[in-house]
Amino acid sequence: MLHAKGPLLTVDVGERSAETTDVDDVLSSFIGGRGVGTKLAHDRIPFDADPLGPDNSLFFATGPMQTSTMSFTGRTSCTALSPLTDGLLSSNAGGFMSRHLADTGNAVVEITGESDELVVVHVRDDVDERGPSGSETESRPRVEFEEVPDLAGATVPQVTEHVEGRDEDLDAENVAAIGPAGENLVRFAAVMTTETRAFGRGGLGAVFGGKNVKAVTFAGDSPPEVDIDPVRMDVHREASTSDHIMKRQGTTSVTDYANQVEALPTRYFSELSFEGVENVNGDRVEEKKFEKGTCSSCAFACKLPTRDEERGVETEGPEYETLMTFGPNAGVDDIVDVMQSNELCDTLGLDTISCGDVVSAHLSAEEEFGNAELVHELVEKVAYREGEGDLLAEGIDRVHEELGVENWSVKGMEFPAHDGRTLNGQGLGFATSNRGADHMYATFYAYEYPLVDADSAYEMTGLDDKPPELVRQENKRALEDCGIVCRFSRDMLTAERFEALFDADFGDLLDVGARVIDLERHFNNQRGFDRADDRLPYDIDGFDAALDEYYEVRGWNEDGTVSAAGGSSPSSPADD
Repeated sequence: MLHAKGPLLTVDVGERSAETTDVDDVLSSFIGGRGVGTKLAHDRIPFDADPLGPDNSLFFATGPMQTSTMSFTGRTSCTALSPLTDGLLSSNAGGFMSRHLADTGNAVVEITGESDELVVVHVRDDVDERGPSGSETESRPRVEFEEVPDLAGATVPQVTEHVEGRDEDLDAENVAAIGPAGENLVRFAAVMTTETRAFGRGGLGAVFGGKNVKAVTFAGDSPPEVDIDPVRMDVHREASTSDHIMKRQGTTSVTDYANQVEALPTRYFSELSFEGVENVNGDRVEEKKFEKGTCSSCAFACKLPTRDEERGVETEGPEYETLMTFGPNAGVDDIVDVMQSNELCDTLGLDTISCGDVVSAHLSAEEEFGNAELVHELVEKVAYREGEGDLLAEGIDRVHEELGVENWSVKGMEFPAHDGRTLNGQGLGFATSNRGADHMYATFYAYEYPLVDADSAYEMTGLDDKPPELVRQENKRALEDCGIVCRFSRDMLTAERFEALFDADFGDLLDVGARVIDLERHFNNQRGFDRADDRLPYDIDGFDAALDEYYEVRGWNEDGTVSAAGGSSPSSPADD
């Protein structure tokens, strides 16, 4: 089975130390990315660790595909204990950092400990030194700890400017950084790379902040040699020639349809469609797009650099989820206002989904839907924990009672779009996800709108026959995250191509995904998670029976627990 290559580099920012460990056995079992990060986090982070304390670790992981130039592979995985959900969580970000991480020669970089000064950690490829006798050489990891007190409170672009000014070989592509939100331990602070790409969900930026790490940079010239099947060129060619609406509108292309079928959360989830949707839909985003945008080596080019010259707003996005949270869910019907919210979150280092939802919760409590000026004011207050922003920075699960609003979260994570009250299988997926309310964990919405061929589609309502397919799709998403390949490769990375690229039977590959999910669940079980956490803030007919079936397919206990870590769920069929 094809897998990432290289050691684990552990960087202790408290001890100012770095050491490498052979993890070939983990790599060969879990491929790379989320799988390797999850296995290492499960085994190295204490089950009772404080997410904001020194015992928590962040694992930046690459995969085998990041040594290629295949489209859909410009992504990096990061895994840690989440300060938002209090469970194990992986997030991945696009942009251009993935290949710089691979160029350091490490498969995984672990950031652990807690610095007594604000630091930037610079990771490079190994350097050879003469041994004590002068006749032999030994290789050691090259890591520099740069104390940066002047960057306290700096925004993400300011961090990038500092790094570029310090080292002419570095730019935004090499940097994973936090803004003020991470330093202020906002529970949904993001780690940003390439300034506008986010390790968004779950508060990994706050984990950086708890360690007093402002940024990590990666650079080198030591990529591992990984032999990847020539089918990669077929994928790349099809990505280049595909005439897909996402190349023009990104994920916002689904906005009108989601509104039409009543799956677009509106006014803090009190409604399912938005009367002002034509002012914030994909067409409006496309009108503001001023150039193509992409990730490293990707010919699909679905990103959205947008600009409004009249108001002086320039950003990348918004993508659909950001459009939902800062548009309809906040009652805002001006695309430039949504663009401004997006830019504020990127600059300050905030997850746009959670931030938009908590701001919408405040608007609901104060009956201020549609007040875009207040929205922008609140985003800044959240990042700096000023005034009411200090409360909102804790996330909806912790503050909904004080606000007097419903708790629209699962396992502490705020909801994205693709509403489960309409798309019932996606609703079940929100409940079962180890990350909480995360649409990317299974992307089951794609099978219910549907965004797939008719023979793979399901009716929107009802849960009959959906639990086994939900398991299969969760396993496949986990496999993609081990790879690491983008979700939007769905139409081009068939089961047969997965087999060719990863040199393994597709059923065996899905079993890797299943084992990753088992490990996540086992870790969370040790922190007290069980069936009671697999719940929704609304009712779906047949939900409890479907949850029983889901546990049975996974081989879990009726209470939502896993008997042993690393167990394998029953093999999934080799079809998509």
